[in-house]
Amino acid sequence: MNQQNSQTSSIPTYPFTAIVGQEEMKLALILNVIDPKIGGVLIMGDRGTGKSTTIRAIADLLPSIEAVADDPFNSHPTDEELMSNEVRSKIEKNSTLKIESIKVPMIELPLGATEDRVCGTIDIEKALTAGVKSFEPGLLAKANRGILYVDEINLLDDHLVDVLLDSAASGRNTVEREGISVRHPARFVLVGSGNPEEGELRPQLLDRFGMQAEVITERGATLRVQIVQERIGFDESPKLFLEKYAKPQQELRERIVAARELLPKVQVNDELRIKISEICGSLYIDGLRGDLVATRAAQANAAYHNRDKVTDDDVAEIIVLCLRHRLRRDPMDIDYYSSAQKIIMKQYSKAFGLPYEEML
Repeated sequence: MNQQNSQTSSIPTYPFTAIVGQEEMKLALILNVIDPKIGGVLIMGDRGTGKSTTIRAIADLLPSIEAVADDPFNSHPTDEELMSNEVRSKIEKNSTLKIESIKVPMIELPLGATEDRVCGTIDIEKALTAGVKSFEPGLLAKANRGILYVDEINLLDDHLVDVLLDSAASGRNTVEREGISVRHPARFVLVGSGNPEEGELRPQLLDRFGMQAEVITERGATLRVQIVQERIGFDESPKLFLEKYAKPQQELRERIVAARELLPKVQVNDELRIKISEICGSLYIDGLRGDLVATRAAQANAAYHNRDKVTDDDVAEIIVLCLRHRLRRDPMDIDYYSSAQKIIMKQYSKAFGLPYEEML
């Protein structure tokens, strides 16, 4: 069994299973690490609600992965889609690869990052004089097979957001300069967070995220006290706190691994597919990305609950997360998240023939 990652880290990470509340955010992150093809998570909400803590915690929770040693792309030793050209060439030449176990990469992208820092750079002078493609990998390369986190993504330049979303969707990053092109794997879970008061992403970019989770400040005194006590306990004695949550951490880690293995076997019947599309159509969702993401997320949710068939309940649990940011938004609606949830669940109840009151 893999030992708890945070125990081997120089800086302790707050355990994922110790996070109180914020069930939407936690579910969205879990489903995306089960199936990265869902397309990432956009987490929007109040400051000081544990967004960054939760994102770092899910990365720390995940089991270690095998990678080719000293490879800047964290290349998979057997999966060609997740390995660099250099590693692929070595395999073709029957060279021996040194394999090491590494933590799942967790890369944080700073707001002031340049495109070269994100995508990587090509040394043109070396290419022209020595005829060698000299490539300096960027953050996308380092995030391969891991999580790329952008805090305050709504303040990031739209062009960089576009680059991130393209790479997250395709699983590859291409850098071209002066007729020279370098392509490398960049398969990662993109997680963005921000505060709606500081501005929203453009609708075209919103739609590219698989899910959007809302985080809110807890108002109940009892829950607020519990959150504060847990945090103080961690700050005062990280080692004891991590030992306290070692068992639930391991149990959740094993559950995620089992869900990943089960995922390819999870089936969605035609009736459910039609109902998902019926909901998307009745909400006037542009394109078919909503249908696809909702289907993938429902399958991941079924696998997470150790089922090989998607049920109505799976769709109910994920449909708001997958569609709320794809609705046409009324700029005058100050309570958008609540309104979006009601609108989506009303269409869900209609598609499944349920009384709308039961969905509230």
